[in-house]
Amino acid sequence: MTVLHADRRDTVLTLTLNRPEKHNALDPELVERLIEQLTAARTEPTDLVVLRGAGPGFSAGFDLSRLAEQSDGDLLHRFVRIEQLLQAVHDAPFATLALAHGRVFGAGADLVCACTHRIAAPGTRFRLPGLAFGIVLGTRRLAARVGADTARAIQAAGRTLDADEAERTGLITAIAETDAWEGIAHTVARETGAITPTARALFHRALADARPDEDLAHLVRSAAEPGLRERIRAYLAGTAGTTKAAGGER
Repeated sequence: MTVLHADRRDTVLTLTLNRPEKHNALDPELVERLIEQLTAARTEPTDLVVLRGAGPGFSAGFDLSRLAEQSDGDLLHRFVRIEQLLQAVHDAPFATLALAHGRVFGAGADLVCACTHRIAAPGTRFRLPGLAFGIVLGTRRLAARVGADTARAIQAAGRTLDADEAERTGLITAIAETDAWEGIAHTVARETGAITPTARALFHRALADARPDEDLAHLVRSAAEPGLRERIRAYLAGTAGTTKAAGGER
């Protein structure tokens, strides 16, 4: 079974995370397929990339199902690739639209946060617990969306936000029932396509405030602290009722 469905219609590319049995947790294969598709989209006429998840939720975050088999170095490399994925979304020369539902935790929430347009179905829940085990992933992008104080409160407490609070804080841009999603994507694609690719790329670059090297350095410094796997293990032990080994929350 392919872990990522790609469907291109003219200048709109829809990428569907397809690990529903794992709540679309981001394992290395899924991350690499997403990076490949986003890289290829830069070489083709692309106005919009839509990100969505198959099954009960958008994404439960970093896949922790094989944590015991991985060294700190393995985990560090995986976090670096996820940061590079988030940068590919956030700094893209085309519009990006996240259509989120169900559980959107950890790196899954970071993926939504990186998108230009962020739509959630009613009942969607968000959690960004990275600071609980010392990972600085997506923090500046989150602060740009919700403000520094709110970002600090969300990540430090590891709180779960419902869709209403996510919209109030700016983590998402709107709440919409899933049967409205196709129309929303069509509207975004039409509006984006009305701008020339060159002008759009410059416009996105001006607004993005992209600092890829700085963001990557912060991540590596935080993840390189010895004991990464044990910090994650301790976090999971403390949240055993809500986090399963089949999927993650980062």
